[in-house]
Amino acid sequence: ITMGINLLDCASENLDEVNEKIYRKITTLAKDLVSTGEEIAREFGVPIVNKRISITPISLVGAAACKTPEDYVTIAKTLDRAAHTVGVNFIGGYSAIVSKGMTKSDELLIRSIPEALARVFLLLSVNGAVAALSFGSLTPPSLKNLSKRCKRLIFLSIS
Repeated sequence: ITMGINLLDCASENLDEVNEKIYRKITTLAKDLVSTGEEIAREFGVPIVNKRISITPISLVGAAACKTPEDYVTIAKTLDRAAHTVGVNFIGGYSAIVSKGMTKSDELLIRSIPEALARVFLLLSVNGAVAALSFGSLTPPSLKNLSKRCKRLIFLSIS
C-alpha cells in the first residue's frame, strides 16, 4: 500500500522550516497508513507486505533552502525520522528529475546521495537493501564514493 504526498508546499528558503514542514506533513497525513493497511489485510485476508510513502522529488522541495549536499542530507534524516514515526517500510522520492537536464539543486541532491544513504535506513529502499539510481551525469568518482559509503547498496542503474 502506497500513500502519495505532495510536499511542494513545504518549500521555503529556510532549511529548518523545510525540515519541520516535511516532518509535520508526513506524520500528520500518514499517521494511520500502517494501521489502515493492517485493517485491509485482515478484512480481505491478503497480506500487505509493504506500507510505503511516495513523495514529491526532494530536489524540487529543497531547491530554495539547500545550498550544499549536506543541506539535502538533513532532509534525508528528516524523511527517515518521519518514516520511523509513522511505521512505514520506506519513503521514496529522495530524488531529482534530470531526464531533460540538471539544475544546481538536482546536482546538489545527487552529490548528497552517498552520505544520505550512509546515514539513513528507511529512505529510498526497503531496509536499505535496494537503491535504484538513474542519473546519466553521475561521474565515476561519485559512483566510487557511493559504493564506499553505502555498504547496504545492492543495485545501481546508471542510464
